[in-house]
Amino acid sequence: MQLAKLKLVSAVRRRKTVADIRRERVVAKVDEQIGLATAQIEGKDFEAKRPRVVVDADGRRSRQLVPASVRQWWWKTSDGKLLFSIQYGTKPLELAKGKPAIEVATMKELVEALQSVRDAAEAGELDALIEAASTSLGTAFKRKTVKTGARAN
Repeated sequence: MQLAKLKLVSAVRRRKTVADIRRERVVAKVDEQIGLATAQIEGKDFEAKRPRVVVDADGRRSRQLVPASVRQWWWKTSDGKLLFSIQYGTKPLELAKGKPAIEVATMKELVEALQSVRDAAEAGELDALIEAASTSLGTAFKRKTVKTGARAN
């Protein structure tokens, strides 16, 4: 009787793809940069938190949010403009051929540009660039093959 009151639908839960997970990671990092830039504009300190397993004095483990440092993605040029690049890991994403940076004039424009990049990442416009950066980063972690044969003395 109780099920008759509910609206039943036919649906299958969609699993996250690798591209979805990578996109969420980039969006989260861009959100940190927006927070850092906004804090600098307002003259406040920005403190990001990361979940970590912490062991207390009694040896018990617990998951807690601990402060983490955030490196800013922007820098000033000699003529006073701001440049920034979108990072995936340690690699800047090459947004156009040979152009990994975006130029803005003020910190306010920086926040607006970061918001635009965030919207583009959420829409999936950066997926191909993220995939390329991920594969280039992945090659650094591949196991090197060892030649077999005669031993060197």
